[in-house]
Amino acid sequence: MTYDFELTDVMPASPQDVYDAWMSSEGHGEMTGTECEIDPRVGGEYEAGDGYITGRTVALEPGRRIVQSWRTTEFADSDPDSEIEVLLEPLDGGKNTRLTLRHRGVPANQPEYEHGGWQDNYFEPMKEYFLSR
Repeated sequence: MTYDFELTDVMPASPQDVYDAWMSSEGHGEMTGTECEIDPRVGGEYEAGDGYITGRTVALEPGRRIVQSWRTTEFADSDPDSEIEVLLEPLDGGKNTRLTLRHRGVPANQPEYEHGGWQDNYFEPMKEYFLSR
């Protein structure tokens, strides 16, 4: 059994800057404070969060949208990959970004991704990263 959820936050950077950091090994690592390895192409594999998260990029619209398969080391071998869709909308003339994260196919016994996981491990560190630049 799986479930889907959606989270929204505002990042103090342009959509293109958020996109570029997300899809870069160095940028992703700096904005999350973890080791990351990202092949920034459709079909490319990635590993983030010091090896906690793995997946493959499914679709890209530069500066606008990222779709990736996503799983953590907490998924059971029998759990299929979940999917994230990251939507980036310009705010304030493009100086800020509304980031909408849609996470689909999450194992039902793992609600922590919705209830603090994304906020604590991505959104808050991302804000600090972009504000420090």
